[in-house]
Parts: sequence; C-alpha cells; structure tokens
Amino acid sequence: MLKIAVQMDPLEKINIHGDSTFALMLEAQARGYSLFVYSVNSLSLFNNEKSKYVTARGRKVNIQKVTGDHVKFGEVETVNLADFDVLLMRQDPPFDMGYITATHILERIHGVGKDKVFVVNNPKSVRNSPEKLMATFWPELMPPTLVSRDVETIRMFREEYKDIVVKPLFGNGGVGVFRIQDEDENFNALLEMQFSISNEPLMVQRYEPSVKRGDKRIILVDGEPIGAINRVPQKGDMRSNMHIGGVAEKTQLTERDLYICSKIGKTLKEQGLIFVGIDVLGDYLTEINVTSPTGLQELDRFNQMNSAACIWNVIESYL
Repeated sequence: MLKIAVQMDPLEKINIHGDSTFALMLEAQARGYSLFVYSVNSLSLFNNEKSKYVTARGRKVNIQKVTGDHVKFGEVETVNLADFDVLLMRQDPPFDMGYITATHILERIHGVGKDKVFVVNNPKSVRNSPEKLMATFWPELMPPTLVSRDVETIRMFREEYKDIVVKPLFGNGGVGVFRIQDEDENFNALLEMQFSISNEPLMVQRYEPSVKRGDKRIILVDGEPIGAINRVPQKGDMRSNMHIGGVAEKTQLTERDLYICSKIGKTLKEQGLIFVGIDVLGDYLTEINVTSPTGLQELDRFNQMNSAACIWNVIESYL
C-alpha cells in the first residue's frame, strides 16, 4: 500500500465537485493508498551535523464524495515526509517566495528510495517554470508577448498592437487581468496601480478576439495530452477562469492543439512535470500551468473517463 502525502490548502473548504486534488485523492484511496494532508505552513527542514530531514504537521484522512461530509480527519501528528512514497504538491499559487521556498525544501527529499519521496510535480522544475514565463520558451506558439516593467517599452508595444491584455506575471485565477483598447484612457493609471502594489514585471499580450469563444484547458500527463475542456467567459468579461465564473464546455483537440502539445510535451516529461494544464486561446499557447493545475473533474464529466487514474498510472510507473 502506497503512503501518500498531500500538501494543499484546507481540505474542508474545497469544492468536492470541481477540485482536481480531491479527484486525485479519491482515486488514490480507491487504490488502497493511505492519505495524509498538511499545509505548506507546517513544512519544516531540519539540518544538523549528522542528518537532514523534512517534517510536516498534518492529519490522516478518509474522504468521500458527499457534500457536507466529505472528509474525516485523524489526530494531528508530525511526520517525516521521507516515510511517504508520493507527495502531491497541490497548494494554490500565488507563486511567491513562500511557494519558492517550499520547492527548495521538497527538492532536498525528492526522489525514489530510502529517505526520498516522489514529489509530483518535480519541485525544482516547478520553481524553474513560472506559468506565464515558461510558455515564452516557445515564442512561435504564442501571441505577440512582452514581459517588462518599463513603462515606455509597454507603451511602444501598445502602439504596435493597439488592443492588448495586461496580466500580473505571477498572478492566478484571472485576478488583475485587464484589456486595454487603443483609445482607452486608463492605460497610465492601470500601470501606476500595478507597479504600486508589486515590484514584478507585467506580461502584456496582443488581445485575441477568439477569447469570446473561450479558451481551452488541455491536460497533459507525462507530456501527452489526455483531453481538454473549453472555458467560456461570462457575458461582459473576457476572463474564462472557472474560479471567477467561466463555464466549462465539452471540446475536442484540434490538429493545432496536438501540434502545440507535441512541441512542449518532451520538455515537460524530461523535467518531471507529470500533471500539467496548458491554456490555448484560438491557435495560441498562453500559459503552462504546473503548480496546481485544475480541470480533471470537468474533463471526466464530458468524456466519461477517469483522468486521475491516468495520472496515478504514470506515477506508479516511476516508483
């Protein structure tokens, strides 16, 4: 029986009918694996002259897909994470220094065998693959894109493409994403606001009208696509993220989708990024989500499949 640790946000607060971590846990439990959950805030690294080890304080759990009664917790205990076989790193962004520090700590124990735990996704690769920046390794797949904090450079980009989208570089869930059209007088104020609250650059992209028809979340497992959903924005909003009201629809993978997956899949596999969700807008790749991808339950509903089983089959093959 495999022992599974899950680093996640509070289990009692999740949407059990949409949460991908819950789907992964249900499948693990169905396979007879034990489950232990903990918060990233309880993660600790101990170093001394004889050894180093990583602990977390959390609880064993049993789960069921019953609204209002989906989890039963064991007693709080502190565990050595190297005693587990697999660790799912599934806390949501923001991708800040706390997140980055957690990847450094888990990298110390990632692997297979004694004093190791197989972390999904590989923490070093997660740290080196910020979701918007990673996509820029394949500029031929993306819409025209700028990453900058320089106002004049952003202004020049806007003058060239007229209609643009401005995004926080390390944001998530569609928060802080704005469309600025050619005659929009909010451009300067928007940049002032963004730069007053963050020292980070912005990502700026040409606006793609196809967003009105939705964007695809394509799920890749070990570098291979297993399916996709289309996420359609609410009326009056260009953002299709399901966290903010985007509606999931059944869709199919096109030749262009498969081409995009073929271009990036080998790199994802080589870097140990087993569960990845990419965003494709029309013909363009916009993001590669490696921290805590979503979409499994929606994919299963539309396609009568078990996507979590696909992921666990691959994880087992590495052990």
